[in-house]
Amino acid sequence: MAGYKTDRVSEDIKRALISVISELKDPRIAGKFLTILRVDVSSDLSYAKVYVSAIDGMDSAKEAVKGLKSAQGYIKNHISKALHLRKTPEITFVADDSIQRGMEIDKLLKQANINSTADEE
Repeated sequence: MAGYKTDRVSEDIKRALISVISELKDPRIAGKFLTILRVDVSSDLSYAKVYVSAIDGMDSAKEAVKGLKSAQGYIKNHISKALHLRKTPEITFVADDSIQRGMEIDKLLKQANINSTADEE
């Protein structure tokens, strides 16, 4: 049963984060195409690790994480009001490049497929 609650809370935090990020005016965040990939919440709901990715690449994601860290108090307050949790988790933001790596792998697979098709002809 604890797994269900942590999964639900992590999804709720993810939705609240998406909402609050669009309100932030920090130039490191505003106007960037950010994606919240996932939110890992500890079993006691005290900590949440948020994985953030940017379409522009890892450097842009790292800059956005700096902006999110500086707005951490505002974000935590927003999540607290939105979710009505007894204790709002401490949030840690982490830049993640898995989208970019996935695009590179997809490109390599397509390239390999084109090469194998050319070899068959």
